[in-house]
This record gives sequence, C-alpha cells and structure tokens, in this order.
Amino acid sequence: MAKKENRSEVTMRCSVCGYELRPVSKNKKNTPDRLELNRYCPKCRKTVMAKEKK
Repeated sequence: MAKKENRSEVTMRCSVCGYELRPVSKNKKNTPDRLELNRYCPKCRKTVMAKEKK
C-alpha cells in the first residue's frame, strides 16, 4: 500500500465571499507555497479563485 506522508488535506476559501469550500489534498513536498485554484462557490454561484486557508 502506498504511503501518504507528503499529502495533506487543506481547506480552500473563496476569495470573493470567504466561504469555506471542501478540502482538497496537496503534496507538501512539490507545492510548499499556498494553493490557488479555480473552484465553484455555491454561495457566489460562479467559478472563482479559491485560496488555501491558513
């Protein structure tokens, strides 16, 4: 079975309204800085830039 030592769950936050989106996993070794992805926000009802929560 594969080890998941480098992967961690991070919560994404909408940059427009601040709504917390579902958690995603990221590889801490390959991506040490904060994650920024385009995600659908159900509160805004559109696709927005979501940033990693502190």
